[in-house]
Amino acid sequence: MPSTRELLARKCQHTETALADTELAAYLAAVPGWEAAGNRIVKTYKFKNYYETLAFMNAIAYVIHVEDHHPEITLTYQQCVIKFDTHSVNGGRGGLSENDFICAAKVETVFQQSFS
Repeated sequence: MPSTRELLARKCQHTETALADTELAAYLAAVPGWEAAGNRIVKTYKFKNYYETLAFMNAIAYVIHVEDHHPEITLTYQQCVIKFDTHSVNGGRGGLSENDFICAAKVETVFQQSFS
C-alpha cells in the first residue's frame, strides 16, 4: 500500500498498465477525500470566492504540467472538480493507473498548503 508521502516522491511514467481492482482501495486510502467514480478518481474542492478558485487552478496547472498527466477540470465560482484517469490503460479504453494517484496526492498537497 503506497503512502501519501511515497506518492508525492514519485513522478508520473508512461504506462499502459491499469491498477487491479484489489489495489484501488489501498491507493484511495493514500489520497483522502478522493473517490472512485467509474474509471476515474474525483474530488471537489470548495473556495471562498472566484479569485481563490482561480488561484488554485493556476497552482495545480504547474503541477499537472510537470507531471504531464492532465485531468478533466470543471471550474465554477466557488469550486473546482478534478477528475483523473489514464487514457492509455486497458488497451486505450481508459482506467486508473498509479499516475492518477500521484497527481491526486500532489494536487491535495497544494490545496492543504495554500487553501485550507
